[in-house]
Amino acid sequence: MIAELRGHLAHKSADRAVVDVGGVGYEIFISLNTFYRLPDPGEPLRVITHTHVREDALQLFGFLDREEKSLFLLLTSVSGIGPRLAMNILSGPPFTELQEALEAGDLARLVAIPGVGKKTAERLVVELRDKMPKTRADAAYEAAATVRGVEAEAVSALVNLGYRRNEAEKAAKAVAAAGAANLEEVIRGALKRLSG
Repeated sequence: MIAELRGHLAHKSADRAVVDVGGVGYEIFISLNTFYRLPDPGEPLRVITHTHVREDALQLFGFLDREEKSLFLLLTSVSGIGPRLAMNILSGPPFTELQEALEAGDLARLVAIPGVGKKTAERLVVELRDKMPKTRADAAYEAAATVRGVEAEAVSALVNLGYRRNEAEKAAKAVAAAGAANLEEVIRGALKRLSG
């Protein structure tokens, strides 16, 4: 199985590109979103690939990041969705919009994607609603919310120990910003700052 190609971009069009690897041109199918992010022909390129083997063909599907490949594999896990339709879906709305449509069960937005009918849209919602990976923004927001929650608990503990709220907040925030992640570390670090 070919998992990755490193070479130079020889040619690109809306649905495919040719990557020259040591004098051999590999044709890869790509989404429209990937097409817009490709460099100019002749520029170096690294493409993550998925090898799809059929009785009559061996096809490569290319992605510039692992998130898009993961979503592609998730889409092809739905019955009735092959690699070409998955690429068509990836060429449609941005990842976050696709995620919102699936989570909300918004069939109208899904049916607006060329090649996706009502039944396919319903299958997508049923099979993927709870499987969609978190976006980087979602993960960052959750991480920030966790840190804020730990800070708030630490401040509460420090206030209960007799420290002023504004001093406790400054100390907890400084310790959390320095990399302390769990409640015990934040409280211990804040106590050192407040007593020192």
